[in-house]
Amino acid sequence: MSSLKELSAARELTVNLTLRELRGKYKRSVLGWTWSLLNPLATMVIFGVVFRFFLKVPVPVGDPSGLQSFAFYLLCGLLPWNLLANGIGGSMGVLVGNSNLIKKTYFPREVLVGANVASWVVSLAIELIVLAVAFLVVGNFTPPWLLPVVFLVVLQTAFVLGIALALSVLNVYFRDVQHLIGILLQIWFYATPIVYPLIVVRDALQDRPVAFALYRLNPMVRFVEAYRDCLYDLRLPPAKDVVYLVVVSCVSLAVGLSVFARLEPKLAEEL
Repeated sequence: MSSLKELSAARELTVNLTLRELRGKYKRSVLGWTWSLLNPLATMVIFGVVFRFFLKVPVPVGDPSGLQSFAFYLLCGLLPWNLLANGIGGSMGVLVGNSNLIKKTYFPREVLVGANVASWVVSLAIELIVLAVAFLVVGNFTPPWLLPVVFLVVLQTAFVLGIALALSVLNVYFRDVQHLIGILLQIWFYATPIVYPLIVVRDALQDRPVAFALYRLNPMVRFVEAYRDCLYDLRLPPAKDVVYLVVVSCVSLAVGLSVFARLEPKLAEEL
C-alpha cells in the first residue's frame, strides 16, 4: 500500500517523464511524429505484398461490416502488436539508461517504465484515430466502437506494463535478458494471428482441439481478435474473451509490480 501511495504521489513526475519520452522519441527528426504513422504503414505494405500476393493469405470478410481489405485487417492486428513490442523493447534499457538519475535521488523507479509505456500508448492512440478516419472513408462506421477500443487499450496497457516492469528490472541484474526477449518477440509475433487470419490456425488444428485451445491461451491472440471485432467487423468481442483479457492483464500487472518491488531495493547498487 505504501508503494501504491508513492506511485500516486508521483503522478506529476510520471507526466513529465512521459512528455520527455515523447519529445525525445523523434528529436532532431525532419518528419517528427509523421514517423509514428509511416513506420506501421511501411510494415503494412511489406507484409501486405508478401502475404497477400505471394503467399495468398485469404482475406476474411468483416461480419457484419462486409469489409474485405487485407490492409485494414493487417493494421488492426499490427497496431496493438506494436504497443506490446515497443513497450517491452523500450523498457528493457530504461533503468540502465537512467542509471545516473537512479543513483543520485530517490523516487519510485516504476515511473520510468510507466512513462516509457505511456509514450507508446500515446503513439497507439494517434495511430488508432488515423485508422478510424480511414475506416470512415471506406464506409466502416467506427465511432460507436471507439469506446470498447479505449477499454481494450487500457487493458493492454496494464498487460504490457506488467511485463515491462518485470523485464526491465531483470535486465539490470541479467543483461542477457534484452537479447533473449528480442528472439522471443519474433516467435510471439508469428504465434499471433496478425499477418494471417485465426481461421487458418483453426482449420489446421481442427483435429487437435487441445492444441488450438493452447494456442488461444496466448493473450495477444485475443487482444488482436478483439481489436478486429470492434474496428474491422463492427461488433463487440465475445464476453469470455473480454473476461480472459481482464484477468490476464490484472495478473500481469500484479506480477510485474511484485517482481519490481522485490528487486528494486538493490537497483542502485547493481547499476
